[in-house]
Amino acid sequence: MGAAMRRIQAGNALTAFGIGFTVPFLYIYVAQVRGLGSMAATSAFVAFALGALVALPFTGRVIDRRGPVPVVMGAAVAASAGALALGLSTGVVPILLSALALGAGQAVMQPALATMIVWCSTPATRTRAFALQFFMQNLGLGIGGLVGGQIVDVNRPGSFTLLFGIEAVMFLVLAGVIATVRMPQVAGLKEAMPQGDGAGAGGGWKRLLRHKAMVQLCVLGFVLFFACYGQFESGLAAFGTEAAGISPSVLGFALAANTGAIVVAQFVVLRLVEKRRRSRVIALVGLIWTVAWVIAGFSGLGHGSAVMAAGAFVTTYALFGIGEAMLSPTLAPLVADLAPEGSVGQYNSAFALVKQMALALGPLGVPLGAGIPMLYIGIFVVVSLGIAWLALRLGGRLTPLQDNPSLSRVVAQGGPAVGAAAGVAEPAHV
Repeated sequence: MGAAMRRIQAGNALTAFGIGFTVPFLYIYVAQVRGLGSMAATSAFVAFALGALVALPFTGRVIDRRGPVPVVMGAAVAASAGALALGLSTGVVPILLSALALGAGQAVMQPALATMIVWCSTPATRTRAFALQFFMQNLGLGIGGLVGGQIVDVNRPGSFTLLFGIEAVMFLVLAGVIATVRMPQVAGLKEAMPQGDGAGAGGGWKRLLRHKAMVQLCVLGFVLFFACYGQFESGLAAFGTEAAGISPSVLGFALAANTGAIVVAQFVVLRLVEKRRRSRVIALVGLIWTVAWVIAGFSGLGHGSAVMAAGAFVTTYALFGIGEAMLSPTLAPLVADLAPEGSVGQYNSAFALVKQMALALGPLGVPLGAGIPMLYIGIFVVVSLGIAWLALRLGGRLTPLQDNPSLSRVVAQGGPAVGAAAGVAEPAHV
């Protein structure tokens, strides 16, 4: 790992640590500490998502034209201002505006940092680089949440201001670290670096939407994010508390089990998936999540003891974590490998936008999870099986090297070229 990559990963981890201080406590802060009620707290989450949805469509073009470094720095400053303002706000309007700025800043950072990782890696090392990023993010979030929980006190508003202040400082630390990064200028990065006008006259969103493999990946990504991340703190939490009788403390333990599974399993899983076809890895995740939803359904049947229900619910979250650990070295590198010359930022931003849309729609599962729990479980069992089907269909659109980049090492070592190593599947644009 080069110096640039080490600094990117360190900045990413420190930022996650700062975000972990506030994410678990935003609802309590707005609804209870500031006394604004549940509707204002819900509106803050909506504003957070809206900031991301407004900013991301324009982010990719800026990254490809100006490079990711200034974009990360600008987004970090905006997020820092939003976090600090949120910690000082007492009224609904200031809180919503602060959440809007914070959401936009955090969302823009994601594709810009992903593009920096692409520029500082090769197809052979990219899988491990993104796995390390995901590992460090979850470790930082977990530690930040743990430390923040020891500081926060609902009877002392100043303790929440301190948490948001720490988050604001961590964003500025990220900006400082990224400012010192010197992006490598080597031949291996030529295909990732923006050339001339970046997206080009015929590029941008029109070119992306003509790229059938990328469109299929975006559809698959939407279903993945909606069925997993979109349900964690909404529909699945409502199912657990209403149908399975899970206490808030058990729900917290389930979330910890999810993070723990990712941290423990990430590099074990990496060794298992990095030499295998990406489409089949994603399909396997769909099957694992199918089992997770079935186990979640068992927790809500009421046939066992409270301990059995709690154990089943925690197991569900842990299985989701294992699936996430398999996706982290798979999805982001695949987006990068699909991106044509000069459009890495555009493709990363498009995929980040898909994720934000899935997260924004995730709470639609709450009424089913709380009111018709077994229908809710049945729907997401089918959705998880659909993930496996969509992944296998996507595999038919990918070239051999896009689906399994480890083949590049075989070719480099004098092995068979596997159908000219790239040219047997769909061309980059259709």
